[in-house]
Amino acid sequence: MSRLLIAAALALAPVLALAQAWPSKPIRLIAPYPPGGQTDLVSRWLGEKLAPTLGQPIIVENRAGAQGAVGLQAAKAAGPDGHAFVYTNVSNLSIAPNLADNLPYDAQRDFTPVTQLGLTVLAMVVPTGLNVRTLKDFVEYAKANPRKMSFASFGNGSTSHVYGEMLKAAAGIEMTHVPYKGAGPAVQDIMAGHASTGIHDLGSVSPHIASGRLVALAVTGPTRWPLLPDVPTFVELGYALDIPGWNAIHAPAGTPRAIVERMSTEINRVIRSPEGREQMLRFGLLATGTTPEELGAVIRRDTPRWGEVIRKAGIKAD
Repeated sequence: MSRLLIAAALALAPVLALAQAWPSKPIRLIAPYPPGGQTDLVSRWLGEKLAPTLGQPIIVENRAGAQGAVGLQAAKAAGPDGHAFVYTNVSNLSIAPNLADNLPYDAQRDFTPVTQLGLTVLAMVVPTGLNVRTLKDFVEYAKANPRKMSFASFGNGSTSHVYGEMLKAAAGIEMTHVPYKGAGPAVQDIMAGHASTGIHDLGSVSPHIASGRLVALAVTGPTRWPLLPDVPTFVELGYALDIPGWNAIHAPAGTPRAIVERMSTEINRVIRSPEGREQMLRFGLLATGTTPEELGAVIRRDTPRWGEVIRKAGIKAD
């Protein structure tokens, strides 16, 4: 064996040993939103699927607040020993940096990409009691009732917020933005009639659409959602709300490469399986799975794209 090969093997040995020894204790998966929303549901399902293979329980910690900033700050401070990960999305890594100058984290510097979980589609819903069944009817109703309409988002600066502002600008309607600390409480208030509408992830609203408590008027993205084939896209109806969102998993910066790659591989195995793809659809996610490098490229691509949308629509942080 050549000296170069021996040197490479010796250099690689500690990395392999680390990957084999990991995890040595329960893994924290920080979900930066309250229970009941897509982030919480996917985190708990993913934890159940990963625990048997990894040999340690996955403990989901709901650290809600400031549109995910509280949870991401906790993940940043968790340390890079490979036993803490954070559920992330386009809102807190690509949108928030375009809206806030005082984030307690740097989206690119403080986290190591692990994998993209999937692309997200959001649905605009209204309470059944509003007696509106199409987006055209909603726009007409809003114009007939100026400044009486409100839309509940799952956080200031979230995709839910940005899409709502985009619709306001495109349709020429007035709606008051009411931010919540997650989709769960926002959707509850829409169903109760405390808010006129909201644009939310399908994992949070689909059960209530099926039960008849909510009516879906349109979905984001370029094509109709497979589980809601009768609901048109905004694009079909003349509104360009077509930039897809995404959900992902990150680790604190400095987490050993071997651990990041192992976690990425295990997550991708779960979400790319036939059962995983089907379950992810029910959560409102089109499963993708990526390498860490591919996820990093997605964030670098999408951050300026959302910045342009935000500037064109004149969206400001509330």
